[in-house]
Amino acid sequence: MPPVPLAVTTSTKVDAAQLQEARAVAARWGLPFLPRRAKEGIAPWLGTKVEALLVVGGDGVTLWEPEGSFGFHAGMAHLRLMRLRAGEPDTFVRVAELGAGDSVLDCTLGLAQDALVASLAVGPFGRVVGLEKSLALCAVAGEGLRRYERGADACAVEVVHADAREYLRTLPSASFDVVFFDPMFAKPKKAQPAFEVLRRFAEHAPLTAETLEEARRVARRWVVVKGARYTDDLRKLGLTPEPLSRFSDVAWGRVAAHAPAKSSS
Repeated sequence: MPPVPLAVTTSTKVDAAQLQEARAVAARWGLPFLPRRAKEGIAPWLGTKVEALLVVGGDGVTLWEPEGSFGFHAGMAHLRLMRLRAGEPDTFVRVAELGAGDSVLDCTLGLAQDALVASLAVGPFGRVVGLEKSLALCAVAGEGLRRYERGADACAVEVVHADAREYLRTLPSASFDVVFFDPMFAKPKKAQPAFEVLRRFAEHAPLTAETLEEARRVARRWVVVKGARYTDDLRKLGLTPEPLSRFSDVAWGRVAAHAPAKSSS
């Protein structure tokens, strides 16, 4: 039989509570649970029994595949959150003009770095929904966010396993203040092995003009797009990059939401 695309198991040091949590993770994401004997390695499973594994341990949920592994961590978002709480500016918050009570639809959740920043910017009475097409990444991000201490000054990030292009079509017009895209860069820089694993699971389809237009219908204020500095990805979409630091590798663009149609009377 071909290997299962994705399954859940436990770490080697397992107790009853961790076993129960691993089964709960499998149930939340509709994945098979594979019991693991004490000291049993998972290397023989990868590529034969399963293509990838979510391993539930004391340090959270880690995604393993034959080439490596990675787990959820706040990363640069932690530093950005510290700066935001100290009153320092954040480029995403500035470009999107995020404020208390706003609603944000992050169409490319990934490991939720920008979604975490948005959740603090909009505050506990705001709303942040993160879409992720890859079930593996969605599960890692979703489980990581369940365990992350976001603070009382931020809202929870709602994680949805969905294709953004299809999901946008189901939404009413003007249903979010800001819609955000961070497509995977076409020309990757050299990165840590864990990020290379992430890239293999991520959605690589480019953002299209059609999807951008659908996002403009859904947004009330802005559609914000993040891109790589040394590409023409934003200009291909008709977006003018915002002014940025000469030290930044990231470019930002935005386009206004479609104005609501005026009713005839």
